[in-house]
Amino acid sequence: MSAPESHPWSRGFSWTDHVGTPSTLDAAQVAAFDREGYLVLPELLPADLLAEAVAEADGFDAETEALLATREGGRISIAEAGALTFSVHLAARSAVMSRVVSHPNLLGVVADLVGPDVRLYWDQAVYKKPEKPRRFPWHQDNGYGFVEPQQYLTVWLALTDATSDNGCPQIVPGLHRGGTLRHRYVDPLGWECLSEPEGTLAAPVPAGGAVVFSSLTPHLTGPNLTDGVRKAYIVQYAPDGAEKLEGDWQTGPPTGRTRCDDPTRQPVVLRNGSPVPAAGAPVADGP
Repeated sequence: MSAPESHPWSRGFSWTDHVGTPSTLDAAQVAAFDREGYLVLPELLPADLLAEAVAEADGFDAETEALLATREGGRISIAEAGALTFSVHLAARSAVMSRVVSHPNLLGVVADLVGPDVRLYWDQAVYKKPEKPRRFPWHQDNGYGFVEPQQYLTVWLALTDATSDNGCPQIVPGLHRGGTLRHRYVDPLGWECLSEPEGTLAAPVPAGGAVVFSSLTPHLTGPNLTDGVRKAYIVQYAPDGAEKLEGDWQTGPPTGRTRCDDPTRQPVVLRNGSPVPAAGAPVADGP
């Protein structure tokens, strides 16, 4: 394995360990997150809301499949009909998914690992179909769009059991502490920061649980080798005030910054540590 190379816009980065007393996680979990870059939380979403979320995401996936079927080769970027589908910005389109991203079980973890003032940054359902097994390249979420501060959070929520056979997350622990790595595009699979890293760990998780990892944690999901669809809802949270850097990192420094505060799809979910109800979708009660 060649040594990972730092992203040009990331030089000088230093990981900030979490301080203070967590409210939802325990101190050992927070320390493990700082050290390893991820946590597996096997019980996060209540069963009734999970069932609603699966039904809702299934409907959006059917729409996505129909759209892909109209495109040449059934493809849009790395999405492909019958293989790998992405249904994006569901919290802005569905009261059910808005309840998911603002559920106290999720926001308690977010408060402990992101801070008291947080926005939804990105959300998408990702369905990995059994018809055309494939795996993602090793990547960091911040390698797809460079955000500052670089330390934001991904909650990879399992809508069905995620196993080593159907494409659960796999993690390279510890490398998050070095910041964003240089990525290269691997057609047609996406951006890659590592080829064959050592010390990788599989992170299986049951339906309703989540793998929570840093935007800087190298990860992938393997091929789905089963007869069923592996369903996940991926929710990302960033500190309020986060900015996406513009420009081409391969040719020079950033040419601009855009605040990650689109009012239609990047609402505030925590303010001063308290949940902020979504418009038209009150914050769900805890279990």
